[in-house]
Amino acid sequence: MGKRIRDFGKNVAAILILLIPAAVIQAQDTAYPPVEEQIPGPTCTSVPQGDSPNKPKTCTRAEIDAWLEDIRHWRSEHYIRMGYDSAEYDRPDLKWTQSSFIQPQMMVHDRFFYNPETRQYTVDRYLDDLISRYGGIDSVLIWHTYPNLGVDSRNQYDLFRDLPGGMEGVREMVRQFHKRGVRVLFPVMVWDQGTHKEGVPDPDAIARQLASVGADGVNGDTQEGMPASFRRAADRVHYPIALEPEVQLAADEMLAYNNLSWGYWKYDFVPSVSRYKWLESRHMVNICDRWARDHLDDLQEALFNGVGFESWENIWGIWNQITPRDAETIRRIATIERAFSSLLISPEWVPHIPTAHFGVFASEFPGKQEVLWTAVNRNHYAVEGRQWLMPFTPGVRYFDLWNGTELNPRREGDQVVIEFNLEADGYGAILQTSDGTDARLNELLARMKVLSGKPLSTFSREWKTLPQRQVAIASTAPALTEPSGMIKIPAADYTFEVTGIEIEGMNDEGVDVQYPWEPSARRYHAHRIHIPTFWIDKYPVTNAEFKTFMDAKHYHPPDDHNFLKDWKNGTYPAGWAQKPVTWVSLEDARAYAQWAGKRLPHEWEWQYAAQGLDSRVYPWGNDWADDAVPTPDTGREMASAGDMGSHPKGASPFGVMDLIGNVWQWTDEYVDEHTRAAIVRGGSHYQPRGSHWYFPQAYKLLEHSKYLLMAPSLDRSGAIGFRCVKDAAERSSSELKN
Repeated sequence: MGKRIRDFGKNVAAILILLIPAAVIQAQDTAYPPVEEQIPGPTCTSVPQGDSPNKPKTCTRAEIDAWLEDIRHWRSEHYIRMGYDSAEYDRPDLKWTQSSFIQPQMMVHDRFFYNPETRQYTVDRYLDDLISRYGGIDSVLIWHTYPNLGVDSRNQYDLFRDLPGGMEGVREMVRQFHKRGVRVLFPVMVWDQGTHKEGVPDPDAIARQLASVGADGVNGDTQEGMPASFRRAADRVHYPIALEPEVQLAADEMLAYNNLSWGYWKYDFVPSVSRYKWLESRHMVNICDRWARDHLDDLQEALFNGVGFESWENIWGIWNQITPRDAETIRRIATIERAFSSLLISPEWVPHIPTAHFGVFASEFPGKQEVLWTAVNRNHYAVEGRQWLMPFTPGVRYFDLWNGTELNPRREGDQVVIEFNLEADGYGAILQTSDGTDARLNELLARMKVLSGKPLSTFSREWKTLPQRQVAIASTAPALTEPSGMIKIPAADYTFEVTGIEIEGMNDEGVDVQYPWEPSARRYHAHRIHIPTFWIDKYPVTNAEFKTFMDAKHYHPPDDHNFLKDWKNGTYPAGWAQKPVTWVSLEDARAYAQWAGKRLPHEWEWQYAAQGLDSRVYPWGNDWADDAVPTPDTGREMASAGDMGSHPKGASPFGVMDLIGNVWQWTDEYVDEHTRAAIVRGGSHYQPRGSHWYFPQAYKLLEHSKYLLMAPSLDRSGAIGFRCVKDAAERSSSELKN
């Protein structure tokens, strides 16, 4: 017992020794310690809660001054603790980041961005749509990896090279964005350590790739700050690449070389202060609340702090469109921020000046000749008239930028009264200047006067889901005799139950797909459906069978990148005749099926053929069986699929084989205005390790995966094959109703 006590005492002492440095690190005195990316606003504003007897209260000047003194002291001391060096913000080639206010994350699969029929990037169409809806963008994060990454062993850099047109095509696409004044970023996934090895460290790989196409920046997916190694790698190739981590910096020292960041913020009634902008006024934060359907909070925080907004709508192929009111708000905020970007980086920025009305908050951005104030009304009612007082300065003029008019402030002693109106949940911007004849200012005022002629309250705040349609599959000529290699599946009334296993999207409307009988896309599906008799291939189409098609039709797709990638000289490798054909796009599979007098299966046909009528979990029953499927391949280089028929224990109740665990199989395609996607079934033998972000497997028959489509060059995969079906001759009139 005594020894245990002595050992316990030693352990406690050791723990305390380890904790002392951490305590010292956190020992900086402040009454308003930052919470992640945010510094709390002054707590003197009192907001009544429920039946609380407290009255609404605004902060006095003395209270705000005390708050400002505290956070300024924290900043001054923190600079010393950080050993801060601002040299990266002085670089001319990175100063574009300081006015990059509106930035969407854009999926390469967005149909406004690329047209697979013409095989052309449609940058103008994409940008024109954004200008029409919310005034355009300053930069774009082009996303080509997750959620499809990991479906096979191609790594993130392989997928970049597989984009339509290859590196030259991407270079020209980037040039088109630059022609329209838009900077281009691409992501890097440091978690992608389970697929093909690139052979060089990630910082060097991404720096070389972005330099080769003329891109401007890199977004570090899931990264708590981009490490300095990425800055050094960019400098080694003598190319300026801006660094933008997704989440908060692991240490404030990283602010010195991360010129951009995203802001995942929490929203209180009193606006908070951007931690990173407070430390470095030239740092650009793009506030991001990707799943929000109302962006009032994040847009008000953006204007109050003079920072940017992540206008993300296509979220992994799930469309979350910005509402008309928010879109118009973005247009007006961005118009003002772009016009006064030089003031918004003022190191003399003063957040939270004293205001006259409860719920109205304003920031001051002083320049040498001008002062800009941004204001937000957190009340759900309009606030009019007197807003704040300013010292009287002879010869200056005041302009209400938001409403496009000049103000004539009343003088009260040695002060002037700034008076203007803020609509409910509204915004404001006031300019003080000694020169009101500037042509650009007059142009801005004229534009804002037109825009503000229609109050934000007249724009709808209603969020609407985007309708999808299932791409039709034409019936085949009926099989008059038993087709070779096919199994007859009898007609049945079938309960079709399936769940989409997307990693993100929760249970929100718009996630997954919209079946013809559903009013909108959703993740969970259940429907009683009559399935007429049909025939289905016993096995997925093999290399040998596809070779017969190739020899007969001399088929060659217009976009042939990655087509039959593992074949050489027009044929498959020796010994691969009975392996399923892969590296075929959905279009390639349809071409084969049409030649064979067949078609691709509807998903419910595939599932019924695999499951029968007893709702079993796997084709062979309800319990997993290792010997019913190929051994999983977890290496960084994907091995070939298994031969057909090698695992007879995996047969379905009807005798259909190789349904799961060997190769994914194409079924239905779904299209909405912005995205194309195919449902792939059965999972594959390839399981890259090391991250849960890789394309998820769907071995269970009650699960399916949604595979985003852009172009055959990118869509083809070494882990996706297909099987065909054929309609039966004895389809009755009752069977034709579906």
